[in-house]
Amino acid sequence: MKVKKIPLRTCVITKEKLEKRELIRVVRTKEGNIIVDLTGKLNGRGAYLKKDLEVIKKAQKSKILERILGIEIPSSVYEELEKICE
Repeated sequence: MKVKKIPLRTCVITKEKLEKRELIRVVRTKEGNIIVDLTGKLNGRGAYLKKDLEVIKKAQKSKILERILGIEIPSSVYEELEKICE
């Protein structure tokens, strides 16, 4: 029987390679909206963050998502990410 491959993604803060279900994806759509993608399947430019409160705070402080996605991230997105991590 064939072993199913588990997709790995890299956290933009910790640079750890983790399974998709251990990460949160933040997406910039073609329209320029920023969405927290819980399904991991939305179209658009995405960045992965580890489901950890410290990582979310570090991402907000360093503004790494703004650099990767090329758009200003509203604070409401970070609040939503923090709620998911709790």
